[in-house]
Amino acid sequence: MNSKAIKSVLAKKHKELCNSIKDENVRKLVEKNTIITGGCIVSLLNNEDVNDFDFYFRDKETTLAVSRYYVGRFNQRQNKSVASVVVGNHINRLEDMLAENEEEIKELEEKIVKRIPENSKVYDPDRIRVWVQSSGVAGEMQEEESLNQESFDLDKEEKESVTIEKYEPVWLSSNAITLKGKVQLIVRFYGEPNKIHENFDFVHCTCYWDSRTGKLELPSKALEAILTKQLIYVGSKYPLCSIIRTRKFIKRGYTINAGQYLKMAMQLNEFNLKDIDVLEDQLIGVDSAYFAALIEQIKTRQSNDPGFTWNLGYVTSIIDKIF
Repeated sequence: MNSKAIKSVLAKKHKELCNSIKDENVRKLVEKNTIITGGCIVSLLNNEDVNDFDFYFRDKETTLAVSRYYVGRFNQRQNKSVASVVVGNHINRLEDMLAENEEEIKELEEKIVKRIPENSKVYDPDRIRVWVQSSGVAGEMQEEESLNQESFDLDKEEKESVTIEKYEPVWLSSNAITLKGKVQLIVRFYGEPNKIHENFDFVHCTCYWDSRTGKLELPSKALEAILTKQLIYVGSKYPLCSIIRTRKFIKRGYTINAGQYLKMAMQLNEFNLKDIDVLEDQLIGVDSAYFAALIEQIKTRQSNDPGFTWNLGYVTSIIDKIF
């Protein structure tokens, strides 16, 4: 597909999403502050089916407004608060969090603060996340899992009994909100395109469309990597995730040379993976319940035995059991 056609597809998708937003303030923010980037543009260039259109946002205000809007709509459909929007380690109150639930909200926030203390290496006062509570009794909280595993999905009965309109939320994770209609709203990162791409790993994913200008940017290095199907590592805040992600791209026909692995390994060496919070954060975006189980087992052991220090032998034994 040529660039003119791709711009048309992305502009149409963006317009449809904006038209579906019933809150005027949120709609105006999304209209001017959206960046569509990632694998969807690669798929369009190759005339392949798009799995998801990844929407990022230019600033914190828009990302927070979008998170509040769609989590609120999801909660309304459930007739209860199954998820909250958290900034840093504090709940950003939603209108549907009723006053009579004040004690439950306070208890939940205490658990969140305990889970993400300000002295944690992964604490970020400006980070926005969707905190998914247990789908059971109100007030229970599901421990946060990274890797996009902390999530709330519509159960089978609801999917069969309720007609969900296009661009309504159908799945929530700590990092993203998935809408019906192949749209994924990323809340983990925000900023100008170059800032967003600091969190990307491979150059072929750095093409983007900007709703403010209507321009489609196709960097020459990205196009070369797409054309030759080469994985070129450009640096990321999450090198462990990048190493694991290469498996997915290799299955799609991409090749990677040893030098790219060396770059990832050298960058990974800067992180202390024996810090469980760092390890969990490094696995962001790796969509695997196995890793979630690994993290959960380590945390449970540490919770039950505060003096426990895990090592390679311990982790190896768990990995061999669950993978």
